This record gives sequence, C-alpha cells and structure tokens, in this order.
Amino acid sequence: MPLDAAAARRVYDRIGLLEDTQRFYEDAPVRRLAELANFQSCTAVLELGCGTGRFARKLLSQSLPESATYLGVDVSLKMATLARKRLSTWSPRARVLLIEPPADSIPADDGVFDRVVATYVFDLLSPPHTEALIDECFRVLAPGGLMALASLTHGTTPMSRLVSSTWQAVAERWPGLVGGCRPIEVLHYFDAKRWAIEHSEVMVRFGVPSEIVIARRNEVIDETFLPPNV
Repeated sequence: MPLDAAAARRVYDRIGLLEDTQRFYEDAPVRRLAELANFQSCTAVLELGCGTGRFARKLLSQSLPESATYLGVDVSLKMATLARKRLSTWSPRARVLLIEPPADSIPADDGVFDRVVATYVFDLLSPPHTEALIDECFRVLAPGGLMALASLTHGTTPMSRLVSSTWQAVAERWPGLVGGCRPIEVLHYFDAKRWAIEHSEVMVRFGVPSEIVIARRNEVIDETFLPPNV
C-alpha cells in the first residue's frame, strides 16, 4: 500500500541523505530522462519531490541555460533543507519550497513552466493522488511543455520481474521499509486528449526496472480549468 503524504514526510525526514544511496539503480534512468527532456532549451523547471537536490544540482550546473529558473517542492523538511543548502550557489533563480500534506496542489500560476520533472515520486503515491497531481502538472505547464518522469515499474526480464514482485510484496506489508515506493505503470495515467507521449521505455539496472515517460502537454483548451461562464 502507498504511504499518504504525511507518512511519507515522516519517512523521508528520517532518511535524509540516505536517499542518495539509491543512485545505483536510479542514475542511469535519470540520465536518460535528462537527455530526452532537452533541458538545454527550457526557461522554467518545476521538480516534484526534489529530495536532496542532487538532480537539480546537475541540471543547474550542466544543462539549464543561465537564464532558466528552477523550483523544487518536497513534503519533507529534511529534504527541503538539504536541497536548499545544495542549491544555494544558484539562488535566487533556484528555489525550494516545503509543501504541506496532502501535497496534491502546486504553488504556482497556470502555464508558468515549460518542464515538470519527477524522479521516483509517483511510485510513492496512491492512484487518486497521482491523478490529482498530474492534473496539477497539466495546469502549471505551458502548452507544448514537457513532463518528464522516472518511476519504479514492473519487470520486463526474469530477474527484474523477480525483483519487482519481491519489492511489491514488501511494499504491501511493510511500506516504510521501501520508503513507500512500489512498482507502478505511470503511463496509463496520461489522458490522450491532454497529453502526447513522446517517449516511453523501461530500463533495468542491477535488476531494478524503471519506467521513463516523456509527455508533451497538448496545445488545446481544457474545460476543466476554464473560469465559470466561459
């Protein structure tokens, strides 16, 4: 069972820098995501669940134009504090905000970002929370903007199927042991009327399968976000 946002806050406040020990299976999928998302051409990035700020530091030092802005959000005070310290060199164009549970809304105006990125975040969330947050990402992305995700997923090889099924069993019984993460298929949450899937793949590292999705916000008017009487 996924953790709710309040429980996830408690877990990640305890974990702190230990989160970076997961890089042995995360780094390759995150590098692939960064290649596909073309951060070199963007002007404003939102990162959901910025964690310790490790990925943001790479973006700011290696990929983003000097004029580009970055906003990271996280429910964990420990993570937000670590990320602010790690990104202090790029302040004030790089900011980190602590958001309160249930963390299903984003503190930003409509259409202000051209990239939204989330690495190993949606595999923490319940299906309703995932749907609500993807709706929010649609709202804050400019038409034509990209959403770039990497998440734990189900295996595609004998070893990765064994790893993902074992992970799923542990997550169902003792979710705190795996930080609330469990294998999911994030692709099916994207409505074809709103999103164009530009890339989808599963990458396996050390037996751990990760799903990478790049989705473009369609340039259409969505009635959900129209003001009354329009």
